[in-house]
Amino acid sequence: MTGFRSEAVLQELLDLAGVTVNGDRPFDIQVHDDGLYERIMKDGVLAAGESFMDEWWDCQAIDELICKVIVARPVNQAGMNLKLALHVLKSRIFNLQAMGRAFQVGKQHYDIGNDLYEAMLDRRMVYTCGYWKNAETLDDAQEAKLDLVCRKTGLEQGMRVLDLGCGWGAFAKYAAEKYGVTVTGVTVSKQQVELGQKMCRGLPVEIRLDDYRNVDGKYDRVISIGIMEHVGYKNYRTYMKKTESLLEDDGIAFVHTIGGNITKTTSDPFTTEYVFPNGMIPSIAQLGKAMEGLFVMEDWHNFGPDYDKTLMVWYANFQNAWPELKARYDNRFYRMWRYYLLSCAGAFRARGLQVWQIVMTKQGRKQTDCRMS
Repeated sequence: MTGFRSEAVLQELLDLAGVTVNGDRPFDIQVHDDGLYERIMKDGVLAAGESFMDEWWDCQAIDELICKVIVARPVNQAGMNLKLALHVLKSRIFNLQAMGRAFQVGKQHYDIGNDLYEAMLDRRMVYTCGYWKNAETLDDAQEAKLDLVCRKTGLEQGMRVLDLGCGWGAFAKYAAEKYGVTVTGVTVSKQQVELGQKMCRGLPVEIRLDDYRNVDGKYDRVISIGIMEHVGYKNYRTYMKKTESLLEDDGIAFVHTIGGNITKTTSDPFTTEYVFPNGMIPSIAQLGKAMEGLFVMEDWHNFGPDYDKTLMVWYANFQNAWPELKARYDNRFYRMWRYYLLSCAGAFRARGLQVWQIVMTKQGRKQTDCRMS
């Protein structure tokens, strides 16, 4: 496709979203390299993010731009390019979240540097969506989310709790402090283990470097907050079977995850390449099939719009901290991270992504009262 034709096609697609090239509104894009049009038409979503990192274009409000594009759905009309087709084929042939690849996301994303996350996140270091129903600040929203999980799962003093994908130990620390439970947490990030152990010092909390598939024992509650996005569609059933085997007969399992409206077997190629390697967003159908015959679904709560607000606060914190952070991170990283946070915010604003909290019990258990949203 020639450069002129590519420009015309891309502008037509942007017109559907109400976005103007070199316009003066915050969500309009400013093009600095005319090769952008052909590059995006050739390599799609991946090229859009990469070309922003390369400073080929700018936009004041990337979040609004992405929201408008998703709502208009012009990407569907552009078809599937070769790189995207190969990306999809790779995810279908290989198990991208197999045991041997489990620690890749820890090294590439979570081990970037604790200084970055300490600057961006709340005081408890929660790297998942906050719950803003009655909250005014990020700290309040994250504490409200942690307490919501504790109440939904009916935590009581003395219980043994397993936290799969525990991050820096925010939930483990909160649950141990506020509800008197003993928590075992596992994560694939070395830096999360190091800082998490310090944050939970003196509490009945163990945080270790491991994959969820290696955990054994029995627990009153098995909880995951933000790990399902790393499990992968070929392993959803494995995850559910493992959780079921770890759970006491009268226990409760809980999943907090980003969710997609459509069943897919791959993820956004830009996010996969630069942010969360091997990441994948589950659908209702995929999770439902995975839990079939193992669990009774007690509650399925969606508060996806809260992630838009959470991401925008993270972005503001990141921007404010950049003068200190840029000594360790270069400008290309800055643009990548900015694009990541704002494009995700736009996706949640457009309702293209959701946030689900799912409460499950073993078959035969008395129904639990977990509807506390």
